Amino acid sequence: MLFNSYSFVLLVLITFALFYWPLLRALQSYTLIAASLAFYAFGQPVLVILLLVSILINATSSYYILHSSALSTRKTWAVLGVGMNLAVLFFFKYGALAVNTFALGGSSLGHLIVTLPLPIGISFFTFQGISLVVDVFRQKEGQARLIQHRSAWHHFVDTALFKSFFPQLIAGPIVKAHDFYPQIVPKSFRAVAWGGVFRALVTGYFLKMVVADNLKDLTFWVAYPYFLNFSTPSLLAMLFGYSMQIFADFAGYSLIAIGVARLFGYELMENFNFPYISQSLSEFWRRWHISLSTWLREYLYFPLGGNRRGAVRTYLNLMLVMALGGLWHGAAWSYAVWGIFHGAGLAVERFFGWDKPARHALGAVLRGIGIFAFVTFGWLLFKLPNFSHFLIFVRTCCTNMGKPDDPRLIAYILFYSLPVVAYHALYLRKQRVGVAVPVRWQPLAYGACLFALLVNSGSPGAFIYFQF
Repeated sequence: MLFNSYSFVLLVLITFALFYWPLLRALQSYTLIAASLAFYAFGQPVLVILLLVSILINATSSYYILHSSALSTRKTWAVLGVGMNLAVLFFFKYGALAVNTFALGGSSLGHLIVTLPLPIGISFFTFQGISLVVDVFRQKEGQARLIQHRSAWHHFVDTALFKSFFPQLIAGPIVKAHDFYPQIVPKSFRAVAWGGVFRALVTGYFLKMVVADNLKDLTFWVAYPYFLNFSTPSLLAMLFGYSMQIFADFAGYSLIAIGVARLFGYELMENFNFPYISQSLSEFWRRWHISLSTWLREYLYFPLGGNRRGAVRTYLNLMLVMALGGLWHGAAWSYAVWGIFHGAGLAVERFFGWDKPARHALGAVLRGIGIFAFVTFGWLLFKLPNFSHFLIFVRTCCTNMGKPDDPRLIAYILFYSLPVVAYHALYLRKQRVGVAVPVRWQPLAYGACLFALLVNSGSPGAFIYFQF
């Protein structure tokens, strides 16, 4: 169910009415769970079974960790919970990759694995399950306090809500247990932050429907063999447009998720913080997909030792974490290459000290352009997950200098990319003068966004991160 569909709007309205109905106040969690299961079942009802199995795995393992007095028992349940989460993720998402890599497709099991559908959002709700198991284990070790000792049924209900909460179920932001469970309390209609809801929804829908959905029809040609017929400037313009598109698409989704969650009294973490102004890759990953980067740091990079075990180990940890983060995005080796590409960049800039802010304005501008170019080039591996097509695209950029340009295509890409550029430029203005848009102009800005939504939305399309 797409956020930009009438069925989703109807689901939100019905759920909102039932959620705040005084007679159902005691059943608010159940209302959200029912709405979330209906949301996930839309289109592929059978996959709800997998979501319920994932909920059961994590509710059971976390409950027994929480209520076990022996450390060895808690460790057993923690290993079992994390292991089963990873097993489900590997089987459904990476099974086909393993079958194809080791040429096992001739067996009946291999054929079954290859033909299995990829459950939408499995990467996101699996990482949430791991977060729950680890956080509860850490709580028992005195490192955190997030979950009260409740009955098995109430713990199951809380876990079901945490795992299935529909605004963020499909594509995040990835919710961590220690952030979400303390918010599971009765909600009041009077406490709804309507201003925050409005700003998040209008900005999110504008980025998705006006910017990303229009750009997707222009960057469509970055696909084999279509790109072979375009000039080098046209190819570079389309790659630039895809960089703008993927930001507008995913940042738009995250803002819509944040806005809808606020309708029900839940606060999700900000997932994007103007990443294209970054002066280093480390800064970029503090600003891009923040819920994933913080998850990787908290549950993978730090447990591996982080930067506490010497320079060589730090570089290896960076490479490993980013390679696994790349594979998290997709079951193709090109995603691992993308992760290694970023991991190598992080290691190099750390070695030379380039992860620190530039001292002069010119240096900051040049480094910002360099980081944007590095990141944008990496997005090509997302657009062309077949690595051979990626290499052909790079070669084509070098050989098609003499082909005639497509001025109209380039002009449209620049036009629909302008809001993303302005979005970041206004943030830079806010850093200098304290406000992005003067208060008197803000209603006009949001009105313009609403007008553009009505008259210039692109053709509806699935969010890019739905495939992950």
